[in-house]
Amino acid sequence: MTPPGWHRDPQAPHLERWWDGRAWTEHLRTPSGLPAPPTPAAGASGRAGAVALISAGAVLVTAIAGGTTVLRTDELRAGTDATINTAPTGPPSPSLVVDRLNGISLPVPSGWTSASRLAQDDIVMTTHGTYECPAGTGRCRHGEVSSRTAGSADGGSTRTAAERDVPDAAETAYGHGPGGRRPFGGIRSHQVVRAGRVAVAGGDGYLVRWRVRTAEGPGGYVQALAFPSHSGIPAPVVVRFVFDAGPDGPPLSDMDAITSGIRPVDGNPEG
Repeated sequence: MTPPGWHRDPQAPHLERWWDGRAWTEHLRTPSGLPAPPTPAAGASGRAGAVALISAGAVLVTAIAGGTTVLRTDELRAGTDATINTAPTGPPSPSLVVDRLNGISLPVPSGWTSASRLAQDDIVMTTHGTYECPAGTGRCRHGEVSSRTAGSADGGSTRTAAERDVPDAAETAYGHGPGGRRPFGGIRSHQVVRAGRVAVAGGDGYLVRWRVRTAEGPGGYVQALAFPSHSGIPAPVVVRFVFDAGPDGPPLSDMDAITSGIRPVDGNPEG
């Protein structure tokens, strides 16, 4: 048996892939030891390719192929210059994901993973793995987080943007999903469990959280969070959260942790 370690990727000989002793994982790096840039899946948009993963043990480098920037999270917090480390001893451990288009970084809690390789616009992180949807219409995930720039139809204020986004978030996740399928058999009711102003990335934001009950399965929670952009765009940024309810869904504390951990991408951990 081949021992765990970095080995030449049989599908991409110019890269190395982590072998865990039983199977290949999704972790890649260059032969020199630097993290490989994320490769968007076939059909992925430029928006999906703009999301870059920050690893806890990574280094301050510019990945030539993808133009992504990888930073040491401990150096971000300390506000000091990062140093190059060319000899990682294990697979990367993601801790932050960066949305460059909107100029923010978001913390990745335990049990979540960057969605930089998904061919889905706006999705920045998901829970690990998938499961059979309650209505038997395909595969579902227990949690997703996405970010986008608000459009003209969302209104100019953070409150209006959040209030207008949350119904669409609920319908897309638990009503009629992509392709018109109904993974949870449709929405039966919803309840506003939280709404109000919140400090996000050093700015004044607004969030609306719904508890959604569905015809099939436990339903879930959706949250729309809107706050001022740090990328020079006048429209607010909208971060959408979709968490399944029930024992298999992610804890709501993850929603709060991600919200409070959002930072502008300017090297200032306090925003």
